[in-house]
Amino acid sequence: MTRPLIGVSTYLESGARWGVWELEAALLPIGYPRLVQAAGGVAAMLPPDDPSYAAGAVARLDGLVIAGGPDVDPARYGAERSPRCGPPAPERDAWELALIRAALDAGTPLLGICRGMQLLNVALGGTLIQHVDDHVVEVGVFGRHAVKPVPGTRYGDLAPEETDVPTYHHQAVDRLGTGLLASAHASDGTVEAIELPDPAWVLGVQWHPEMGEDVRVMRALVTAATA
Repeated sequence: MTRPLIGVSTYLESGARWGVWELEAALLPIGYPRLVQAAGGVAAMLPPDDPSYAAGAVARLDGLVIAGGPDVDPARYGAERSPRCGPPAPERDAWELALIRAALDAGTPLLGICRGMQLLNVALGGTLIQHVDDHVVEVGVFGRHAVKPVPGTRYGDLAPEETDVPTYHHQAVDRLGTGLLASAHASDGTVEAIELPDPAWVLGVQWHPEMGEDVRVMRALVTAATA
């Protein structure tokens, strides 16, 4: 049986080390492809490229994941940069926004994870909070907190109970983009999941499912990608 091909956007790092080499690298934490594989898909890495190629790339995919990573440039949503906002990643911003728009235009199932959820919101005209406290417990260490689903949403249907999730972020959704619904919240009210209503299969989660054991979100994407 042919498994669906799921594209996953990658990091772009100025220096990564393996063996005797330290070179610029397009890379991805192994949790992402392993989660795709555990959910029944084949993972394909999508390093930053010319945005004009995004539609052609998406046309070859059955589903798309926009991975976590650095802060979105506030200029992308018309805001001044806060001193607590991280450095920009212009190549990723341009490429991933083009991938998101191409997936939305084509009706390709789309999952945004952390930064990917934030970019989805920005792509649809929404804005971000540039810093929230208490969502990173220690630098470089994933924490956990509970997220509560909104009943009757896609996320609420696939995970109807309050769930402890792996988390690491200091930015969050502020004003929702056009058509988006909030489908989960943290106890402090932070939006933890967003989605577009049917018939589109478009979901963003603020946490990092690739760092946990719960495959329901990715399995739902893979199932949508086989339809």
